[in-house]
Amino acid sequence: MADPVDLVARSLADETRREFDRRVDQQAGRLTDALRAGRLDNPDFGLGLELEAYAVDDEGRLAHVPDAVFEGRCERELGRHNVEFNTEPSTFDGPGIAAQAAQLERRVRKAQSVAEEAGREIVLDAMWTRPPPEGAREYLAATTEREGVALAENMTDSPRYYAIDNDVLARTEGEIALSVPGVEETFPSLLFESLTSSVQPHVQIPDVEAFPRYYNTALGTLGPVLALATNSPLLPPELYDFGDGDESAGPADPYALLEATHRELRIPVFEQSVNRAWEKVRVPRRIARTTDAIDRLVADQTCAPFLREWLADGDREEFADRFWELDHKRGTYWRWLRTVVGGQPVAQGDRWSVRLEYRPLPTQPTVTETVGLQCLVAGLLRGLCAADHPLATLEREAAVRSFYDAVANGLEADLAWITAGGDRTSDRDAIYDELFAFARRGLRERGVPTATIDEFLSPLEARWRERTTPSRWKLERVRDGLDTGERFDDAVREMQAAYVRRSGAGDPITQWP
Repeated sequence: MADPVDLVARSLADETRREFDRRVDQQAGRLTDALRAGRLDNPDFGLGLELEAYAVDDEGRLAHVPDAVFEGRCERELGRHNVEFNTEPSTFDGPGIAAQAAQLERRVRKAQSVAEEAGREIVLDAMWTRPPPEGAREYLAATTEREGVALAENMTDSPRYYAIDNDVLARTEGEIALSVPGVEETFPSLLFESLTSSVQPHVQIPDVEAFPRYYNTALGTLGPVLALATNSPLLPPELYDFGDGDESAGPADPYALLEATHRELRIPVFEQSVNRAWEKVRVPRRIARTTDAIDRLVADQTCAPFLREWLADGDREEFADRFWELDHKRGTYWRWLRTVVGGQPVAQGDRWSVRLEYRPLPTQPTVTETVGLQCLVAGLLRGLCAADHPLATLEREAAVRSFYDAVANGLEADLAWITAGGDRTSDRDAIYDELFAFARRGLRERGVPTATIDEFLSPLEARWRERTTPSRWKLERVRDGLDTGERFDDAVREMQAAYVRRSGAGDPITQWP
């Protein structure tokens, strides 16, 4: 592979952008033709999953993931402290869900074992708050420059990541601002996005003609599902504005911060890391036809273009070979709901697939709760669409307000929903009654055994019943520490240590004291 600095310089060149866009247009036309010809229909529904996590040292501080971890079935992510687990796609049924859970458990356990040999621990969490020894600011801001290319020192050594970073920085005058309750910061890199970790369920839809209904229905579910999942209410304490001259003490009024902070800071952190350059990270619009998904990808602003011959090794599957630049562009099409057109389907044969990538959810404390969210999303979409539920008609503006209120307020959000009878409602009891009922219906319709449904949905139903989410647990533990006289940074450290212990034990959040 060419030198990363050379690849970044080539990526940012005007002639590269022109050639890349030309290939994207050409490939999109071929893919649209394939879609219309029925090549993306499939025999059945399918499931897949991505799960991000991070590493800490034996004192609970952020640390780089040991290289040996990546010799297993996991991938590197934006930061050197990040790791991503992927499941192989399976059928959407009882055996398929069991396969998803077993794969994920096995891969996380293997990574944990390898990390432990190097004095590290892999943490299933949506945002780190314990920085490495040099501190959060220093870690996120450490940057060198080679031949005019900025290289964030704690970013994974990837030409693609470096190119994205430099493309954003070129449009933001060399620094990127972060503004959330209690924090006004600027960074010389988008690496601060690596504060966050997510879980992304994938649902393969077999019928291309039916895909828009699933997509539009999914838009209406974003707020209520995210509200159940929130897990990133706090940043590293040193990033907060402080009022007594002691930066390590945290915010001037920690109680006020706990009230004001977003329950899901991961959303604004990711949005602001990119949207200072372009408004690429957002809730998408509804689609009328599946081909709309391809058209919108093509129309999206091009970021960090690469050409196939720079990287491809000749061992790729047919889709990646024929649509390389289009697929590369999809990697910077950052919507909270994303269509993946093409790629290997669950079914055997030479078909491709259309799948829905559900992106706003934070990493959960345990594998069971992670697979629970996968089951909730897939079951809910199947249950609603099989019943011809009218949620797909919810106005985008209402869905957007519902989503961002969930970001800010979690289970106390002002949510929007349309009931099975066609009535608009913001009654959270009515919303969650339908949400869980239709998720269970969808899972039953796919032949999932009742015991499996209970295993994975019951922990999430308990969250609503007990009004508990990981974010709420974290905020309450920090508040308890403040009540006993702890400084804010100490209270956060103690909360995070307890989170890591209990997450590792495998019990769902509703069973944590």
